[in-house]
Amino acid sequence: MRLGILFLACIAGWFGTIVSSPAAERAPRNVVLLIADDLGFQLGCYGDPKIRTPNIDSLAKKGVRFTHAFAAVSSCSPSRATLYTGLHTHSNGQYGLAHDSHNFHTLANVRSLPGLLKSNGYRTGILGKIHVQPRSVYPFDVEMTKGIAGNRSVAEMAEQARQFFRDSGDKPFALVVGFSDPHRGARGFANENKYPGVQKIAYEPNDVTVPYFLSDKPEVRREWADYYQSISRLDQGVGFLLAALKETKHADDTLIIFLSDNGPPFPGAKTTLYDPGVHLPLIVFSPAQKRRGLTNQALVSWIDILPTILEWAGVQAPPTLTGRSLLPILEEENPKGWDTVYGSHQCHEVTMYYPMRMIRTRTHKYIRNLAYKLDYPFASDIYNSLTWQSILKNGDKMMGERPVESFLHRPLEELYDLEKDPHELKNVAADPTYTEVLKDLRQRLKAWQTKTRDPWLVKYRYE
Repeated sequence: MRLGILFLACIAGWFGTIVSSPAAERAPRNVVLLIADDLGFQLGCYGDPKIRTPNIDSLAKKGVRFTHAFAAVSSCSPSRATLYTGLHTHSNGQYGLAHDSHNFHTLANVRSLPGLLKSNGYRTGILGKIHVQPRSVYPFDVEMTKGIAGNRSVAEMAEQARQFFRDSGDKPFALVVGFSDPHRGARGFANENKYPGVQKIAYEPNDVTVPYFLSDKPEVRREWADYYQSISRLDQGVGFLLAALKETKHADDTLIIFLSDNGPPFPGAKTTLYDPGVHLPLIVFSPAQKRRGLTNQALVSWIDILPTILEWAGVQAPPTLTGRSLLPILEEENPKGWDTVYGSHQCHEVTMYYPMRMIRTRTHKYIRNLAYKLDYPFASDIYNSLTWQSILKNGDKMMGERPVESFLHRPLEELYDLEKDPHELKNVAADPTYTEVLKDLRQRLKAWQTKTRDPWLVKYRYE
């Protein structure tokens, strides 16, 4: 009798497993990718003592905060293209900004996040800033980009997201949210406008933390305070989006990724391959993870974001991708084998040609300035800023801790010992002490350019 009961129990358990497997496979695996615009480490969870960002900080406590995450380029459209395609800028063709005219386009044969997910049963949407072309490469099902005050009316954006979640029904969804905060606008950071449902959180110039790459001047503090205000508006937007997920009962079936496209819109950061331009916040929350509030020290890149999303969605990644999914290391604090990232830059706006390549390890950074005889170009929003204009007006020799001259005119090779010089101020490429390090990084960078079929490698050969 007992044997019979045990046999029936085993059969029932086995049968139950078979029956439940399809249900498990049908369990929602939704995705929300939150992209800040020009945000550096000005967040409470990343150690800024003056900024107020409780919602982003809360997300970090629930998920995983990466301390060594890097954009593959520090320019808006190219960076977004790397996120959506998993390819570096010289591989996907988005060499610069996708403006209305004189623009750059991603290559027509490239496959991207919305196309890959759509073909596997997902409903895809983009809310706010798109800034990549052409639409045929980025075929989102739903584009919600108009009527929300330049993507800064973050409460209204959350309402559109909430409707997208509801309209998706039982179909798995992937939503990209492109905030415009804290990007500098035509008149500063658009703080003069009123946004329904958004609290104005202002900062006094004397109450902000000026970073090392900027000089502590009244003009800088004034703009940095405005920048902080825009960040606090962004933080409210993140809170509204997370609330919308919870209200629509998707808080426990959605992979949430928060990051920035590139560094702050100030000289010395955005458009450069120095750390202020590419070393950025990354927070990942997975409903499947068991450990919360972890700090992960792996060196990861924005080309790892698409493989991460595809693995979460159960979609086979294209063989052209060189990035790796972050899901297997989410619950590790210092995983092995994650110690190198690469960077690639061609242009910002179409007139701002300055091709660069970068390899960064935990201890060193090597930058190769392919057209080093050119003056370093400025993004128009940075050039017109109070910060840069005050440098020009006063004839300042220093920009924070860096000489203005060395910022504007660069050599072919830059090598920095990050252990001794974390601010990348002393170029040791010509120092005999670093001959072997320089040789090694040159070879590794060349190998990466060859692997990723970098067209600039043909013209700018290594010695």
